Amino acid sequence: MTDHAKGLLITTLGVLFVVPDSLFVRLIEAEPIVIAFWRGLTSGVIILAVVLALQGTGGFRTVLRGGWPVAVYVVLISFTSPGFVLAVSNTSVANVVFIFASMPIFSAIFARVFLGEPISRRVVLTMLVVIAGLGIIAYGSSENAVASWRGDIFAVMVCAAYAGALTAVRRLRAISMIPAIPIAYLLSAAVIAPFVASGAPVAAQWHLLLGHGAFIAAATCLMTLGARYLSPPEVALLILLESVLAPLLVWAVVGEDPGRWAILGGAVVLGALLVSNMVALRRRREMA
Repeated sequence: MTDHAKGLLITTLGVLFVVPDSLFVRLIEAEPIVIAFWRGLTSGVIILAVVLALQGTGGFRTVLRGGWPVAVYVVLISFTSPGFVLAVSNTSVANVVFIFASMPIFSAIFARVFLGEPISRRVVLTMLVVIAGLGIIAYGSSENAVASWRGDIFAVMVCAAYAGALTAVRRLRAISMIPAIPIAYLLSAAVIAPFVASGAPVAAQWHLLLGHGAFIAAATCLMTLGARYLSPPEVALLILLESVLAPLLVWAVVGEDPGRWAILGGAVVLGALLVSNMVALRRRREMA
């Protein structure tokens, strides 16, 4: 198997593992802060165990020598775990994943501001269309009983935080960031812990809580590993699968209708990103 085929397989599996993330939030009957705590704790412990088993403590020592970019990465990733739960708890799953699909736009802006990288005309045009799509999603939040602008704002914040985290570690491409992920998740759980009632709701829903963490752990590791073998446009195209499949899964299991405006806005966002990434991929192959 070639490295490219390996990257496609690993990344696709990672995307499929992240698809049920929002469904778990819907199925677990608990306050959002409780779900966020167990999401961070279980996924953090699982990834920590895998890293220790495969790398020992060496991976953590390497990451900790990364300086301020690693610190920024850990803080921002630690926010994304509770932020995602709060987003899904306060708006529709469709709104959340369609907003998350705009992450490449935030990445381009942060790369321009903090790294001095130019923004191409293709990206500017994509940004304008994506902003229009997000505007349609926001408009529909006022007409959908499940959707709310509060959750939409959390989704935008998480999207920006994740893009900022990826931008912070652009200077550390030689370092594997997988050991930093359990640090971030466990930090998130530690900050939330004082506000969570002891034991609730483990007794009755331990299988959902453990499954939630296991899926997130698997998705995070697989997507991080797979991205090493693919170009950024290819990774972005595969991640769009989650934006399509997650709302369909939640709709099928719990009957959550995303609403016509979310579908329309999401189609605008996904369409713009699809065309943009296909153009970037074609240009990359022509230059190869």
